[in-house]
Amino acid sequence: MTTVQIETLEGLQRRLSGVIPQQQIREEMEIRLKRIGRTAKLHGFRPGKAPLKVLEQQYGASVQQEVLGENLQRSFMKEAMSNKLQVAGQPQFELKTADLNAPEIEYSATFEVYPEVVIGDLSGEGVTRAVFNLADSDVEETIQTLRKQRVEYRATDRVAQNEDQVRIDFAGTLEGVPFEGGSAKDFAVVLGAGRMLPDFENALVGSKAGETKAFDMTFPDDYHGKDVAGKQVTFTITVHAVEVPHLPEIDADFAREMGVADGDMEKFRQEIRDNVAREAQRRVKVRNKDAAMDLLLKVSQLAAPQVLVQGEAQRLMEQTVRDMEGRGMKIPQGLQLPADMFLERAEKRIKLGLILAELVKQHDLHPKVEQVEALVNEYAQSFERPEEVRQWYRADRSRLQEIENLVLEDNVVAWVMAGAKVTEQTVKLNELMES
Repeated sequence: MTTVQIETLEGLQRRLSGVIPQQQIREEMEIRLKRIGRTAKLHGFRPGKAPLKVLEQQYGASVQQEVLGENLQRSFMKEAMSNKLQVAGQPQFELKTADLNAPEIEYSATFEVYPEVVIGDLSGEGVTRAVFNLADSDVEETIQTLRKQRVEYRATDRVAQNEDQVRIDFAGTLEGVPFEGGSAKDFAVVLGAGRMLPDFENALVGSKAGETKAFDMTFPDDYHGKDVAGKQVTFTITVHAVEVPHLPEIDADFAREMGVADGDMEKFRQEIRDNVAREAQRRVKVRNKDAAMDLLLKVSQLAAPQVLVQGEAQRLMEQTVRDMEGRGMKIPQGLQLPADMFLERAEKRIKLGLILAELVKQHDLHPKVEQVEALVNEYAQSFERPEEVRQWYRADRSRLQEIENLVLEDNVVAWVMAGAKVTEQTVKLNELMES
């Protein structure tokens, strides 16, 4: 019998060469063929009475492939465990024996192993920890944002000015010829909002309802429409209406619209404060986690198994497509995003997963029961019926696993911040929201 051999190939790749005795395959085939024969309907034989030779003629090839495949997996796993190999992903098998009825079937399995993870010293490394302090002005700014989201526009006879909404028809031509995307009917433009190019919006300032005018405009060189990028075009516009913005008053009616049933303004402002604080702290946590993870990647030495990277890239691609469809975007049938565009992100995620697993093992950073309960309670407090939310998490192990993973990440971030040179940076609310 050929001795099992293990070769080191490039990087994390290995090749294991082994054998499977034909006798083992034949014995398993016979058992399965007899099992098939109990119910098989073959011409000229009652069920359970067909000879083994006849069963083999009818089913032997498929059963042999099935048994061989299972034996390849078992043989590989046995040898991998015997040699203490930490296999990443699935191996690629290759049969070295052409005659499948030979006394021994030789095979090779090419695979990757998990890397050694070496985490460097953090004590000399710097990391920035974001800090946020909620101010009264943040609450007022948020209320003003809510007002602007509920703006109403009312027609006026005066000329258009910044922040007005103008309803127009427009048609653009390039050297006298209409171009794609250059026209629209009853199109609403809020002046100063930046939805249109600045030169287009500026041409509307000072216009009145019922007016028709033409103007020339040059598109930026980097404009997404390649046909008109960097070129001068002529637009003709007809103004149907100039509308002035009207914001709702901050009163009991506004509070009720925001979900405060009794319209109590003090309660309304407290709810805004609580919501802003909760969302800001969530974003601070994400920013600090990203900083900690980037530092871990910087000081750690490891290679990522490419089979895992490829699998993660495929998963990210499929998730992106689902997210796009969830937003109502139409994905042309047969169109697939190339998985290669996700490789860099996938490799980072795989490396971080390996680093976190090593840290948890070395420093006992496993989530504690009380930590998980605390985070579930924190999430529950943002809902009207907190106890129902808590029960929802407890009812499904996979939901609770998500919380445990978040707690684990929090523990890792705390460990990094405790070991590195931390510089605190106070961040503003608008900076957090933009990120």
